[in-house]
Amino acid sequence: MLGICLALAAAAAAPVFVPAERFTLAWTHSIEKVRWEEDYAVLPGPPQKLQALQARVRGSAAGMEPPPDARLRDGWYHYRPGTEAPPVLRLTRSEFTADFELCVQGACRPMAHWLPSDGGITLLSVCMQPERASDPTTHR
Repeated sequence: MLGICLALAAAAAAPVFVPAERFTLAWTHSIEKVRWEEDYAVLPGPPQKLQALQARVRGSAAGMEPPPDARLRDGWYHYRPGTEAPPVLRLTRSEFTADFELCVQGACRPMAHWLPSDGGITLLSVCMQPERASDPTTHR
């Protein structure tokens, strides 16, 4: 099964798998307190990759201007990201700011629901669900 993996950049622990073909990554800007949302699709490839589908920002502020093609609807500037998503999203998470929200199948939860923050970088990438180790007592 295809989905996304979350991993702490500074840790050697196994990544956490989240089954998702589409998801929304949301956050509130730490200074301007403006909410951003980006919608992504998980593409099976090859190569497997993230595709940025659309984005929204709730207003604008210094250094956060929406692109020129953005359209204002219901208080949100809607636009289509112009570049391909990088193979890995590097998300800076801090104890001093609200956590990212990850929305999967209409349910939004703080990223800490899946992976606690270490105050550093969390990596988000496309991955396959790891196979579960079989129970040796069930095979003869």
